[in-house]
Amino acid sequence: MRSCIVGGFKMAVCYNKLWKILIDRGMSKTQLIKAAKISTNAMAKLGKNEDVRVEVLVKICGVLNCSIDDIMEIIPKEIE
Repeated sequence: MRSCIVGGFKMAVCYNKLWKILIDRGMSKTQLIKAAKISTNAMAKLGKNEDVRVEVLVKICGVLNCSIDDIMEIIPKEIE
């Protein structure tokens, strides 16, 4: 999981919400790649919970008719 440090917290992105939406709608990752016109590299980064360009998230939201917070979350973890 990719992360950054903000105010004593390590922030990580998580796209589990996206995978749940795809399952609920019966849509495959390949179908989303084609419909949103995103690269397989971008999808691979999403699969590893890595940072992707906002443009990629906007394209996905356009296809799924949702907002960015519907497909991802930022998880703070206190630094030990």
